[in-house]
Amino acid sequence: MSIKLNSILNKNTLVYLLTVIISVILLLAGNKITTKNLDLFNGAEGVKAEKAQVIKIISTKAVEYDLGGENPEKGKDIAFTAKVLSGDQKGREITALQTIDPFTGASLKEIEPGDKVILYNLDNEDSEYDWVLGEYLRTDALLILGIAFLIFLIIFGRFKGFNTIVSLGFTCVAIFAVFIPSILQGFNIYFWSIITCIFIITMSFLIIYGANKKSLSAGIGCLAGILVSGFLTLIMDRVLKLTGLVSEESLYVIRVNPNHPIDLRAIIFAAILIGAIGAIMDVSMSIAAALAEFKEKLEYTPFSLLVKSGMAIGRDIMGTMANTLILAYIGSSLSVVLLLVSYNSSILELMNKEMIVVEILQSLVGSIGILVTIPITSLICAYLFSEKVKTDSKKYTIPSNEFSDEYTDGWS
Repeated sequence: MSIKLNSILNKNTLVYLLTVIISVILLLAGNKITTKNLDLFNGAEGVKAEKAQVIKIISTKAVEYDLGGENPEKGKDIAFTAKVLSGDQKGREITALQTIDPFTGASLKEIEPGDKVILYNLDNEDSEYDWVLGEYLRTDALLILGIAFLIFLIIFGRFKGFNTIVSLGFTCVAIFAVFIPSILQGFNIYFWSIITCIFIITMSFLIIYGANKKSLSAGIGCLAGILVSGFLTLIMDRVLKLTGLVSEESLYVIRVNPNHPIDLRAIIFAAILIGAIGAIMDVSMSIAAALAEFKEKLEYTPFSLLVKSGMAIGRDIMGTMANTLILAYIGSSLSVVLLLVSYNSSILELMNKEMIVVEILQSLVGSIGILVTIPITSLICAYLFSEKVKTDSKKYTIPSNEFSDEYTDGWS
């Protein structure tokens, strides 16, 4: 028994290490391919952004803006000194300006001594101030919250929590260091989005759950759901006659790479796949894990029992997961939805706006992907887990009266 256990541990360790090594190699190779001759974060010419901390307020001056109304609009110019915290001028004290004007609906709050901010060095000869306030520095607070999340993940998940962090790190690198540069380079978005999804599915299941039948069945079910979602998106793209111009930002995206213009319709395809993959992976692994537990605990696991149990578990998951996708998409664009509802003359006009149509399409296609994942994962699990009949007397049989009618109805 000890020899067998050591053999399993050695196998899992080998698979884990190989997955990590191969993932690193693939990400490095992908990044090298997609970022070749690509200048990221070059920003606007002549503009530099640096971190700084406000030392003191020098002056506050009221400013009036004549916008053509009866009364001029009021604003403020706030001059202050700050200590630069990054870049070539780190440690230097500079004078900067915050402008509060009526042109933006929600201006930044007035700065106070001690605030950490982002300052832009404009090198503007026509202005008294070379440095102006851009944003408040928010990444420090987010970093603390992120570290707290990772700590809790390790506390509750232990080694599996650590593996989740590794998997999450690789996923972020795949998206931001490979997939996004591939779009900016003008590469085929359909191809790179599918490749990215396959990588995330395979890498995540192998690192978190190891190379076993549970991961295999969940991976196949997840891949089926993603492929169906992608196929449906391609069909509906033609049926709905989408252009990809869902917001003002879409116009700027077109101009990012004039030599190889970005396909906005392909962006919708990629957004649907990337947005749905998390929920679909969750559903497939939940079913696979439950049926794997059935196999371990029951003496007799016929094909029909596992299929019906998987479908019953999937029905319970289905409702909340569909809600998760729909509510996530609505929540991410709530401000836009409020604006459209307020300024459209009829529900017919609103529901045919491409922005709303794309949001509904994302929700429906993702939910259909979940529906496809449930039976596929159940069938694969039933096929893999019903190969052997267990007769080990040490393993217990769950009495039939402990199952709910939903799980036992129709069993032979």
